[in-house]
Amino acid sequence: MKRRQVLGALAGAGLTGGSLWVARNGVPRPGGSDNDPAGLPREVETLDAPGSTAGTATVPRPGTPTVVDLFATWCAPCDEQLAELRAVHSDYPEVAFVSVTNERVGDTLTRTDIADWWADNGGAWPVGIDPGSGLLAAFGASALPYVAVADADGRIVAEYSGVAAANALRDDLDTLDA
Repeated sequence: MKRRQVLGALAGAGLTGGSLWVARNGVPRPGGSDNDPAGLPREVETLDAPGSTAGTATVPRPGTPTVVDLFATWCAPCDEQLAELRAVHSDYPEVAFVSVTNERVGDTLTRTDIADWWADNGGAWPVGIDPGSGLLAAFGASALPYVAVADADGRIVAEYSGVAAANALRDDLDTLDA
């Protein structure tokens, strides 16, 4: 009985120590550094919707500063995030914007449902789907909404888990060489 308690205590100490290391050092992305995620750039399917045409898009867009928004149609803060992005979008014509959901299209959700949500929320740039969540994994995003700002070389210069305010995004974009 005491042996189990000792082993449990040691295991708990190991987990606590590991948690402290992660808190101090961050979670490294597999195969990439903190500003160069593994698996990027990545192709996603784009939808026919306002500001978007059916086809594919490379995320982030090579050679162009890019704002990447990861969202879900069921996510209430994602509605707010889209409003913040709309407030910034027209001020930065040299910057590519792309929003991508990892929702799976099927019986209960269609491409039309996503396009309708996009239109209802005032989306005005390419919107895509990534049902395998590869983009989410490549960015190391753990919550939605998630926004990343990439420079023209594809390096991630800013990341937001949760709603990114328009003023913060403007500050990030103003530091980029377009």
